[in-house]
Formats: sequence, structure tokens, C-alpha cells
Amino acid sequence: MAITLHSIASKPGARTGTRRIGRGPGSGRGKTAGKGTKGQRSRTGGKTALKLKGMKQMLLSFPKNRGFRSRFAKDTVLRVSRLSALEEGVPVTMQVLQAAGLMRRGDRSVKIVAGGELKKKLTIAKGVTLSAGAKAEIERAGGTIA
Repeated sequence: MAITLHSIASKPGARTGTRRIGRGPGSGRGKTAGKGTKGQRSRTGGKTALKLKGMKQMLLSFPKNRGFRSRFAKDTVLRVSRLSALEEGVPVTMQVLQAAGLMRRGDRSVKIVAGGELKKKLTIAKGVTLSAGAKAEIERAGGTIA
């Protein structure tokens, strides 16, 4: 006999029907519907309630992880005074800052904030964020912002 789609069947006992509980005494799961007699767990909402000591103790033992961690990377903050380690004339980019050891990771953005004194004329390239105070400090030193 050839195997065709209509002749394929699963083995006997492989697929059992869902047990319909609470459908009369003939079903074998009638009357109390497999919940036994009386008690908290036989009542409606009895299994989900946390009034059982064991369940409550288990939930209390879990660590309370509060808050969240943002999936967006924060800017690497640099003070203006740290830029004095850079050479004059070279445009300040993320790559230059990373090569100078002022940034740990190259994939994050950088923000230069006011703080300290700058005595070099630096050119800040695009892609480097500046605070208003840092912008004023760099322009006071004779630098430019692209």
C-alpha cells in the first residue's frame, strides 16, 4: 500500500483528547472536578490567591529588582580642561579623542562641558556635542566650532 497524505495517521495514544472536567459523574471528573472536597484550593480563586503561606514565602524570598537600565548609551562627558592634551590645528573628532585616551569606547557619543581652563586654539568638528559654557570657553581661547 502506498503512503499518501490521507493514509498518514499518528500512533494510537499519541494524541489524547483534552479532559473535560465538571461534566457529570460519568466523565470521571464530575462533581468536585478533581479539586477534592472543601478547603481553600477547592474554592474559586483558591490556587491563585497568595493566602497560602508557602507561596507567599516563596515570593518574599525573590530579590526586589527595581527600576530599569536604559538601552540607549549615555554621552561620555569631557571637561574643557581635558582638551589641553590635544594638539592645536587638528580637528577634534571622536576618533582623535579616542586616540588621545580621553574616551573609553568609540561607539558612544561625547559631550564637552565647561570646567577648567583652555589655552589652545582648537577646532571642534561635527558630531561632538558641546554645552553652552564649553562653547563660550573654546571661543574665548580662540578656537572654532564646525
